[in-house]
Amino acid sequence: MDATDARLAAQYEAYPYPERDPRDEAKRLIVGSPSHLREVDHWIFGARRPASRPLRVLMAGGGSGDGTMMLAQQMASAGRPGEVTWLDRSAAARAVAEARAKQRKLENIRFVSGSLLDLPSLGLGPFDYIDCCGVLHHLPDPAAGLAALAGSLAPGGGIGLMVYAPHGRTGVYMLQDALRLLAPDSEAPPARVDIAKRLWKQLPETAWLRRNPWITDHLDGGDAGLYDLLLNPRDVSFSVPQLAALIEGAGLRLRCFVEPLRYEPERYLPDPKLRARIATLGATERAALAESLAGNMGIHIAYVTRDEAVAPDWDNPAAVPVLRELDGPTLAKGLPSDGVLRVTFDGIRLGVPLPRLASAILARIDGRRSIAGIGAELAKNGVAEAAFARDFTALRQALEPLNRLLLAAPE
Repeated sequence: MDATDARLAAQYEAYPYPERDPRDEAKRLIVGSPSHLREVDHWIFGARRPASRPLRVLMAGGGSGDGTMMLAQQMASAGRPGEVTWLDRSAAARAVAEARAKQRKLENIRFVSGSLLDLPSLGLGPFDYIDCCGVLHHLPDPAAGLAALAGSLAPGGGIGLMVYAPHGRTGVYMLQDALRLLAPDSEAPPARVDIAKRLWKQLPETAWLRRNPWITDHLDGGDAGLYDLLLNPRDVSFSVPQLAALIEGAGLRLRCFVEPLRYEPERYLPDPKLRARIATLGATERAALAESLAGNMGIHIAYVTRDEAVAPDWDNPAAVPVLRELDGPTLAKGLPSDGVLRVTFDGIRLGVPLPRLASAILARIDGRRSIAGIGAELAKNGVAEAAFARDFTALRQALEPLNRLLLAAPE
């Protein structure tokens, strides 16, 4: 632990992050990426790991528990065996996370106090899946942190990562520089928060963070969100090439960015001459181009594996398609008449064309029917097998890159 790391540890004792009230667990479950159970099944295990097989999970830097509550609750609700290990060095964050788990009556969580850098000596692993969300960019040596996680993976396992990205955080680092002058880290955290709030109220309209609508932690994240964003003693962002190098350096393989569609530059550029040049780029270069073009990515979420990833088998008729946090029949009824699904990613509007049978297929996706079962039902309504196969493939190609249509784990 260096001096900066000591200040970081003190920050999370004063302001457990994110700011959460355990009583809110009675009203809602916070859901996101990485570590949604359906995403883990699909992107990490290729929808081939049986749901009946116990899943050993590590939340490395679990904080106040958003990811822990989500995954543990999803496992409990689905009757999935296994255990989620929460690991963090903040006693204040642990108190919040334990209170949230108690509110939900979750018994599949194990709480361990410590640093992910100590994993080799803690003897907790190996783990089938590891979540490391918002942690690596605060470490003295992110490469050492990711290497420690990689060394704790079981064969066939994977990691869900979230790190800050530079372009979408435009304005953040300027204000961090200003607050180092106005509120030095030698002062107590409450005093620094007070100065930061005063500065925000009087900030000139030309300040870039005022013009950045995608960063809101200082507005709706409470004192913990403001401190973490503007007063954090160590905050490093990673461009796509930098993150790719970090992943490769740890001996890991990138499975996908979330949502994959956002990292496809041709989605932003319809010009055929530009697309022809895009086609000559490698995967990392394409993703880097998309990041530079969009300019609104404040974070990168990635799923990575140590072993070569196994792709989901969409050609398996027994596979069961699922929608991530969407209801098939409701989505089917709401499809636009022109067959183009409009999606918005932090201000960028994109149209995703859907096939003719999209509504009929989506109405039958319920997490139980197999691909063959859906096709058989449509065949009774006069839909030819070839037409169903063509349109199901087109629907998958449209919605999988949105991280919406996935395959469920086999029973």
